[in-house]
Amino acid sequence: MTQGRKFQYAVTVALIVAYVALRLWRLTDTCLWFDEIFSVHAAEHPWNSILNFVALDLIHPPLFYVLLKFWISVGGESLFWLRLLPVIFSIVAIVPFISLCRELKLTFWTQALAFFLLAVNGSLIKYAQEVRMYSLLMCLSVFSMWLFVRYFYRSKNFIALVIVNVLLVYTHYFGWFAIASEVVAILIFQRIKWRRIAAMFGIVAASFLPWMICVWQAARSGSELGQNIGWMSRPDVREIGFFIFDLIEPFYSQAATSEPASIYRVSVPIFLIVIISWIAYLFGWKNRTDDERRTIWLLLIFIKLPIIFAFIASWLLPYSIWGTRHLIIIFAPLTILIVIGVANIPVQWLRIASITLLLLFSGYAAGLQTGRRQFHSWCGVEPLVTEALQTERLNIYTTEDLFAYHAWFAGRNSLDENAKVIKLNALDVSAEDRAFFLPRGFDGVEHVKLAEIRDQKLWLLYRAGGFLPDDPPIRHFTVAGYHVKSNKAVVMKDGAAILAQLEK
Repeated sequence: MTQGRKFQYAVTVALIVAYVALRLWRLTDTCLWFDEIFSVHAAEHPWNSILNFVALDLIHPPLFYVLLKFWISVGGESLFWLRLLPVIFSIVAIVPFISLCRELKLTFWTQALAFFLLAVNGSLIKYAQEVRMYSLLMCLSVFSMWLFVRYFYRSKNFIALVIVNVLLVYTHYFGWFAIASEVVAILIFQRIKWRRIAAMFGIVAASFLPWMICVWQAARSGSELGQNIGWMSRPDVREIGFFIFDLIEPFYSQAATSEPASIYRVSVPIFLIVIISWIAYLFGWKNRTDDERRTIWLLLIFIKLPIIFAFIASWLLPYSIWGTRHLIIIFAPLTILIVIGVANIPVQWLRIASITLLLLFSGYAAGLQTGRRQFHSWCGVEPLVTEALQTERLNIYTTEDLFAYHAWFAGRNSLDENAKVIKLNALDVSAEDRAFFLPRGFDGVEHVKLAEIRDQKLWLLYRAGGFLPDDPPIRHFTVAGYHVKSNKAVVMKDGAAILAQLEK
């Protein structure tokens, strides 16, 4: 083995180690949040009811929840073990990503730079650490694209492509956008293969039909999409701008609406570097080979079509489906496209400067994140519920679905008729975030109005800036004849989780 080849192996190993380390870094710093709780809740269902429960949610196919159920049966429900599953999917995606780069005949250093940008992307790190299906979606979409490119150039791996695409659409509905991109690519460049690609599409559609029947039956029971996605913004200029920064921003990703959408002193310079590099690259477009041009067009199809489909659907449908996490299917091809432009700038000094600046700004972004901590008010729910049930077994009343679901999950193995989680309805408190709602088909949380409460003593769990006895919801209970016996607050960056014991 030559010295040059040994050095390349060393670089590859170093990048893989960095990629894995970034996805394990601070993996358990924060508690499970609402959507992750739903994932675990779904996976805890018996086999004879898990599919019906997931179908009632309407917006996600069941593959991830089924895999999570197997995963829990092996290692339990510790926070590290739960979050390790999406990390593993993210790590597995390395194989098809590197294979795709090689199939596209990229040079080693172009592959290395693309892998580096993929490794440090803030959104990919974020979704690799969430107990949700987005890491699996990204992994399978890269597998699909790699296998498609092999079929495109070599007419190989057709059966493997069909199998992966079935798994892809059973992971997320946006998987259909990736498959549509493959169909369009064949119709544009290799129409001779249209029958086989049509057969692939038909097989995937037929395999998906049983799930669509389940969802249709769930929708007939009264489930309505507005509750799931009615809060999502349509892709206007502002949202598209945020999305662009998500695609290129190293290390950082917005964890809550109270945080900035981007670290602009990092994302804006990187965006300008990419734009300037591609302008310089296009000056030499006439000198590119047919294979190079076809590679660019293939990548553009895999990038543009899902964006176009999501954009049009978000404006034509009653509700928007736009979201970075859904469009995670374009991160890999876009990263490759960016690096092709940067690494092949005809002007040497500009090429070196662009690559150097990308690395420097990525390092700067890493430095900015070393002191960042993510603490959310709902992470105070579990310790407060545990303390409440250990102190005195009383009903726990909450003022919003977000805290009700977290409270139920925290105490689900200890709750009984003497200590239930109950959601207060029609209580005039601060506006409830409608993006969070109790799952359909779930009866673990009761609903009452304040006037219907008959408890002499109770726990009140709510979110606020701090304990203020003259403000809602304490004021409402005071008017109803209760007084505060004790209170405790867990203060986080975005507010406090407050537990008060009230009695008449």
